[in-house]
Amino acid sequence: MNARIAPSLLNPTQALTQVSQAWDADLVKQLTHYIAIPAKSPMFDADWAQHGLIDTVVQNAFEWVQAQNVAGLTLEIIRLPGRTPVLFFEVSASTGNSNQAVSSQTVLMYGHLDKQPEFTGWRADLGPWTPKYEDGKLYGRGGADDGYAIYAAITAIQALKTQQTAHPRIVGLVETCEESGSYDLLPYIDTLRKRLGDVGLVICLDSGAGNYDQLWMTNSLRGMASGTLKVEVLTEGVHSGDASGLVPSSFRILRHLLDRLEDSASGRLLPASFHCEVPADRLSQAKATAAILGEELYKRFPWAHADCSGSSQTMLPTTSDPLQALLARTWTPTLSVTGADGLPELKNAGNVLRPYTAFKLSLRLPPLIDAASAVAELKTLLEDNAPYQAKVTFEGGAGATGWNAPGTAPWFEQALNAASKDYFGAPCGYIGQGGTIPLMNMLSTGFPKAQMMVCGVLGPKSNAHGPNEFLHVPYAKKLTAAVAQVIAAAALVD
Repeated sequence: MNARIAPSLLNPTQALTQVSQAWDADLVKQLTHYIAIPAKSPMFDADWAQHGLIDTVVQNAFEWVQAQNVAGLTLEIIRLPGRTPVLFFEVSASTGNSNQAVSSQTVLMYGHLDKQPEFTGWRADLGPWTPKYEDGKLYGRGGADDGYAIYAAITAIQALKTQQTAHPRIVGLVETCEESGSYDLLPYIDTLRKRLGDVGLVICLDSGAGNYDQLWMTNSLRGMASGTLKVEVLTEGVHSGDASGLVPSSFRILRHLLDRLEDSASGRLLPASFHCEVPADRLSQAKATAAILGEELYKRFPWAHADCSGSSQTMLPTTSDPLQALLARTWTPTLSVTGADGLPELKNAGNVLRPYTAFKLSLRLPPLIDAASAVAELKTLLEDNAPYQAKVTFEGGAGATGWNAPGTAPWFEQALNAASKDYFGAPCGYIGQGGTIPLMNMLSTGFPKAQMMVCGVLGPKSNAHGPNEFLHVPYAKKLTAAVAQVIAAAALVD
């Protein structure tokens, strides 16, 4: 694709003023209502359809979009049998107040409305479903990840309409299964493929930022392999004094199995097939980002403190080298245990040798590793040749392949830098993210020539999925305006 050389048709000052007023007067209120609704993703609420909370947030967003009266916009809630609903909108192309021809390609905007579960550790005056706006931060589950997306997308489009700025055809797809791995999304994409059109630019508002001082583009996403590893040694618990030493501990066997997967001393995953080489362009961008962010790459986490010999010591990261810290969370496979079963609460932990132990495993995979192959290898690695012939199962295996951004077209790079400088006063930054957005790999496969604007508001300490998650509203305002400006630039692409 080639871009006609022309100045931006969007006035940045006017756009930011309009967007900021919308956030202050309306969007913060809308997202406050949204946060208060525990619309947990199906993985965390098996009865989501009966509870109706996902339907509620979708309907609320639908009614809000309708009330904006965006010129040329059509909107609908689409429901496939047995699947979570999606919100789909379409805005016809417009030449605005310009006589220039507009690109025939389509801009696809993406977000989701389902949420992660509550988690523990929230500040005493905060909670996942009790929103609070404080010092420019809107606290609560899901506002930043990423209920704001549909509201910001429509606000950006309205900024274009107000200034009568030319823009290409725009479609929006907002799903409600993302936090469960987007397993419902592909059927919708297949159903809507013809209506999506010839997508030349994807704007995904479900990612993060290295800081709050510039526009950030995500250039890679890790994949994921997950499942539940369960070790059973007895059919019921027995007195630990009677059985221990003769009956192997299910926990010890589980530790032994995990030793096949991970070097517990270093955290390195042992199977070579779970690793890949970092591409040269990503390594170059990582070096530039490491120079910008420095020690903030690891200092931003809420590290624990310990008192030792009368002095306080802070927990250390795996590395304090900024480049290695960045690569460790974006291109290195790692294991996390995200849940456990078979373990009673401490207050109820009697002297019993438990019949089983189960861990929920979550492996983050490098962007270029096939998730389905990794899940299959993981199952074989953990289940085969069980110690003591214990009953070992790895069930619920699921995966999502990561994503490596396509090459950046000159027009797109120019538009991103211009938007970042106009609204933040600094050039655009590029950063890999350790999380997974299954849609991106699907879209890159379906639209291999499209440019990918993967961005979001999850900057330092925003803590998506954990306690005290917040949406940084001042950053969200600038990001919304920057999105509008990039869409305007896309109108000039042949």
